[in-house]
Amino acid sequence: QVQLVESGGGSVQAGESLRLSCAASGNIAGLNCMGWFRQKSPGELDGIAHIYTDGSRIWLSDSVKGRFTISISQANGVNTVSLQMNNLKPEDTAVYSCGAGSDSFGSCSHSFWGRGTQVTVSA
Repeated sequence: QVQLVESGGGSVQAGESLRLSCAASGNIAGLNCMGWFRQKSPGELDGIAHIYTDGSRIWLSDSVKGRFTISISQANGVNTVSLQMNNLKPEDTAVYSCGAGSDSFGSCSHSFWGRGTQVTVSA
């Protein structure tokens, strides 16, 4: 089994920053990529960033490029992916979830998910 635990959500004003982290543990040996998704409304899950565990192949959606950065670290059998979110906007308000998976034909196919953390940005 794989466990993903997110942390770092909260409420901020527009223009401020937050940093989200997600720790993946358990049977993660076969997983080589992790990413972040956000859900603004039920049924609307959007991928916003992913990174491979070797630090390569970073992808950011156009909606966050230039404001968000993704990074990953590995230690003691735990992979931790972080999302630094700067210059937050009210439209960034959502539940943010992390995922872990493996490469599938050049894309990160996520198989495991965290429970999510709420980010609220006020104008």
